[in-house]
Amino acid sequence: MSDVKVTVVNNGPLLIDGEIQIVDQEGKAYGLAGRTKIGLCRCGLSERKPFCDGSHKRSNFQSLVEAHELPPPQPK
Repeated sequence: MSDVKVTVVNNGPLLIDGEIQIVDQEGKAYGLAGRTKIGLCRCGLSERKPFCDGSHKRSNFQSLVEAHELPPPQPK
């Protein structure tokens, strides 16, 4: 089991807890200043994307989620 935990918060961000590195599409790492817990934006309104800045609260973002199984991946 991984030492990283991702929690999908209803009406809120993705909370990531653990030793992580986040990179942009070019592979350049974001400076996390030693943080081991961060929130990633799901509403798309954050001024600090990809990080959550609480904009979901001001915009009344709604997204209720519940864990479920994904179908098996398609063979390549």
